[in-house]
Amino acid sequence: MATPKRKVSHARTSQRKAHWLGALKAPETMACPHCGEVTLVHHACPSCGYYRNRQVVKIKTDEAAG
Repeated sequence: MATPKRKVSHARTSQRKAHWLGALKAPETMACPHCGEVTLVHHACPSCGYYRNRQVVKIKTDEAAG
C-alpha cells in the first residue's frame, strides 16, 4: 500500500476542498405566478397546487375541512 512521502500542506488541502465547496448552493426558488408564494423551481406550489398555470394538486383548506 502506498504511503505519502510528505505532509500535505493546509493550503493544498484547502485548494482541493474549494473545488466542491464553491459548487454548493441553495436550491433555485421562484414566485408562484398564481398566488405569489415562494416555491421550488419545477415543483407544484405547496400553497395553491398550481404548476405551469394548471392545478395539479388538490389543496385542502381549513374551511372545507371543518
